[in-house]
Amino acid sequence: MKGFVKWLDDAPVWLKLVFCIPLLDIIWAVYRIVKGIAYKKTLVLIIGILWIIPGAFFGWLIDLISIAIMRKPILAD
Repeated sequence: MKGFVKWLDDAPVWLKLVFCIPLLDIIWAVYRIVKGIAYKKTLVLIIGILWIIPGAFFGWLIDLISIAIMRKPILAD
């Protein structure tokens, strides 16, 4: 699981931005869930679970902006 998190952390910015497309934003929800489980971060796990549905509507835009500015998704630390 940590391998998946490391892979997304080390991915190029253009690929991270592609994963922010509305239907692909589920990848960032899975990333948050896996990171929450792998690093025993309960808050990140809960945010990941809650990100699945809202991610399709407005979460993708939040991820897009945060990755464009900070190079990582918000609420995933």
